[in-house]
Amino acid sequence: MSAEDLENYETEMELALYREYRDVVNLFAYVVETERRFYLANQVDLQVRSAAGEVYFELRLSDAWVWDVYRSARFVKSVRVVTFKDVNVEELAKAELDLPEGGGFRR
Repeated sequence: MSAEDLENYETEMELALYREYRDVVNLFAYVVETERRFYLANQVDLQVRSAAGEVYFELRLSDAWVWDVYRSARFVKSVRVVTFKDVNVEELAKAELDLPEGGGFRR
């Protein structure tokens, strides 16, 4: 396998992952970003902890999807993350009104 073949393979894998993300994002309530991973989840519990003078974050996610091109199973029931780095949790905005397919209204 040449370097170009490998690069094309990685590009295709990333594109497939993006398409999967686009298809599943509406199933989740939160976006969670850590130093190592990006998650979609429906329940998030973030706790600030300390031990020996160090502050760290304990994050528990339920009903989650993991952005990881190398995972074959990206849907997980629960995730526990412990990190000393920043954690970003955002609630996804839900559309208040879902319009019918095709954009037209029936009378």
